[in-house]
Amino acid sequence: MRLSEYTDYTLRVLMYCAAHRDRLVTIGELAEHHGLSKNHLMKVVNDLARQGLLATTRGRGGGLRLLAEPETIRIGDVVRATETDFRLVECFDAATNACTLTPSCRLKHLFDDALAGYFKALDGATLADMTQGLSAAGAKFNRQPAGRKLPAVVAAPTPRRATRPGRNA
Repeated sequence: MRLSEYTDYTLRVLMYCAAHRDRLVTIGELAEHHGLSKNHLMKVVNDLARQGLLATTRGRGGGLRLLAEPETIRIGDVVRATETDFRLVECFDAATNACTLTPSCRLKHLFDDALAGYFKALDGATLADMTQGLSAAGAKFNRQPAGRKLPAVVAAPTPRRATRPGRNA
């Protein structure tokens, strides 16, 4: 199972805001720090604001900040709110299940248990746990050595299509 880029970006935004609770964070700052598109981050930030996790202030001097305490934000809840499909196998959805093994198959129960274990682990972790030791002044989060990308929260986004020969990227 692989989390979507949207969930990855959401977790990055929340972690960054949690590590910088003492000030407003801008979308431009987030985009530059993580090497992400401002447009994608705008969608993530708007969604987080609708959920009541971020407060946003528009205009000059504006930005965003975490509304909820990091200790109250469970990673499992964030993943559930951003992912759209947890059907690991076809038989998880009775409406579209066409598997001929369904009446006697035990795999569904195994995958059901695995998914429950996955969420148990995610529900056992909070945003505070994920940002422990990362402070606004801390070198671990704020500054990265030149030429090195920070590791992705989940996985680095992969390009969807190759650039065409003869075109500059």
